[in-house]
Amino acid sequence: MTELPDDLLSDELLTTFRERAVVHDRENTFPRDDLADLRERGYLRLLVPQELGGTGASLLEASRIQRRLAQAAPATALSMNMHLVITGAALHAYRLGVPGVRPILEDAAADRLFAFGISEAGNEAMLFDSSSRAEPQEDGGFRVTGTKIFTSLAPVWDRLVVHARRAADDGSAEEDPSLVFGILERTTEVEVKDDWDTHGMRPSQSCTTRLHGAPITAEHVLTTTPVGPNPDPFVMGIFGAFELLIASVYTGIAERAITVGTEVAHTRRSVTRGIVHADDPDIRWRLADAAIGVDGVILQLEKLLADLDALGTGEQGPGITDHGARWFLHFSGVKSRATETAIAAVDQVLRASGGSHYFRRSELERLSRDVRAGMYHPSDEESVHASYAKALLGEIDQPREEH
Repeated sequence: MTELPDDLLSDELLTTFRERAVVHDRENTFPRDDLADLRERGYLRLLVPQELGGTGASLLEASRIQRRLAQAAPATALSMNMHLVITGAALHAYRLGVPGVRPILEDAAADRLFAFGISEAGNEAMLFDSSSRAEPQEDGGFRVTGTKIFTSLAPVWDRLVVHARRAADDGSAEEDPSLVFGILERTTEVEVKDDWDTHGMRPSQSCTTRLHGAPITAEHVLTTTPVGPNPDPFVMGIFGAFELLIASVYTGIAERAITVGTEVAHTRRSVTRGIVHADDPDIRWRLADAAIGVDGVILQLEKLLADLDALGTGEQGPGITDHGARWFLHFSGVKSRATETAIAAVDQVLRASGGSHYFRRSELERLSRDVRAGMYHPSDEESVHASYAKALLGEIDQPREEH
């Protein structure tokens, strides 16, 4: 394991983040001070290999750190996730010998902040298709037109990784469609809307981003892939890092809720029965139920992260699994189970903690709103179940043998 800086996420710093989170949630503002503190401590370099000037952390270590950050400031953790998804994907591809991702890691080593512009309204295929359009340029670059939604870090990113369908050289749709992945900088062709006013995760400021022929220079083209699922190392890295680090954030929220609920149970007293709630069998059952679910998710999450790290480094041995054709299923399955478990765990804590935590002054009230954002991140429950059904049963209406 990498030796991480002692002050990366100190208890004192997390207390400060937790206090700020209340204000940013109320005012619907981005936590710029949190970003400044994290940048100063090298957080943006976390997943950059040491030989490129980074900290050299693994994806497993990043997951543990993100869980810790989420216990103080969930929206800050979710925002930083997007940078870590891009650098984590680049790390995975770099480990596998893909040279084109090196600029991402070098930029992150220089403390440049990456965001993630993939989500599009109605695009259920996510990474594997796009409604945005990439027009080829004579210099080998592209100009991208389209609308990206849920773009965390919208007010502050330095670089935005996007994907788009490649148009044919004459501007028409390609007969054999492909996707272009590349890096944008802030230019006049990139429009960031001020439209983030949500139920939870308010400080993430995941605003809509409109691209009006935004330029991807030739040196910033990361990869091109066919439309549809494919084994491209960078795309696989994005999918895996996104699903597992998203799961980490929501697991961290649930861990914090259990901590708060436990503290409440030790001090809250039943007037009728004259006992503290820590001695109430129903309260004990609810908190235990929350903890059982979260413990199970952590074990699944850490196993798959360790396997993904090993796939990138080529490590083999007892306890390490190459999941082959089931990697994407496992990524989405763990994300689904983690976010649904986190929502259920926070709900159990709320039920165990009393009506005072329905008020906005309660940290549990805020956690209960923030954790629900997990259901909207890909892969959503419908797509996860559809993928597992396809793996089990094949395509709908395919020829079948009757017995």
